[in-house]
Amino acid sequence: MSSGAGGAGDSGIRTLELEKVVKHYRGATEEVRAVDGVSMTIAEGEMVSLLGPSGSGKTTLLLLMAALLQAEEGVVRYGQRDLTSLSESEVSGYLMHEVGFIFQRTHLWSRSSAVRNAAEKLVATGIGVRDARERVAPWLEQVGLGDRLESPAGELSGGERQRVAIARVLACEPRLILADEPTAHLDFIQVEEVLRLIRSLADGERVVVVATHDSRILPMADHVVELAPALASTNRPPETVRLSAGEVLFEQCTMGDLIYIVSEGEFDIVRELADGGEELVKVAGRGDYFGEIGVLFHMPRSATVRARTDATAVGYTAQAFRERLGATGISELIGQHALA
Repeated sequence: MSSGAGGAGDSGIRTLELEKVVKHYRGATEEVRAVDGVSMTIAEGEMVSLLGPSGSGKTTLLLLMAALLQAEEGVVRYGQRDLTSLSESEVSGYLMHEVGFIFQRTHLWSRSSAVRNAAEKLVATGIGVRDARERVAPWLEQVGLGDRLESPAGELSGGERQRVAIARVLACEPRLILADEPTAHLDFIQVEEVLRLIRSLADGERVVVVATHDSRILPMADHVVELAPALASTNRPPETVRLSAGEVLFEQCTMGDLIYIVSEGEFDIVRELADGGEELVKVAGRGDYFGEIGVLFHMPRSATVRARTDATAVGYTAQAFRERLGATGISELIGQHALA
């Protein structure tokens, strides 16, 4: 991989190239340059890690590579194709036949078998269910699930579910694989097995790009692109969120940029367990705050927060929260409120 622009590839070689790419978002009170002049070239057979905290533009870069977003400036190329000039139908074809996207969450049907879940994308292309099942079975065997083909997804471990999702991608035989925080919901042992599998995907003609905050992937990557948090205006106002009982404010292992203070009602702070259950950590009431550890230290949320009653919370940026709490309160909150 090189840091500047290179050739677009030839004779069937499909290099992924970004040249001075800029993507920004506009809101009512601020503008964020999520991607600011990024250039890179990734060759076939390479695995590149986009490393950075929440807000550094990792997911935005993946979406640009998938042609799901269009850059304001610069060029994104895959092989001979300029992704910034594709029509809507061309984007659909590119996503269906060229790109494999591995998401944070596996999006499996809990009651459907591993093989039926893995066949889902092929079925969506018009292939019959029986033929699709026959095509995905060897891929499930390749990722170590040959003995779990008929197991319901709800009975699989987190690592096994992620491997089903990877097999679903591989069955479509994409040459560009984009993975967005693929280890976010896995424990330490599961992380190791999934990272090794993703590393193996870069063998041969595939290009693999992994967006992550997880430094454990660094030894396995051919190249690492470190991204800094995007700059935004510092006067972002507090955001008031009103939820009905049972609604989820945010989920465990997701990234976020707001710290919440409860103004009305109650919220359950729960941790999701490996067996699919959950444990109640705390009931947060008026004046309590949560979500600070993930935001202050650029880590994923360590718990899910759900409204126990009809409830209201106000979200603050890290800077606004520090100002509100005061410098002396930061060390106290780290010791007392390491919840979400």
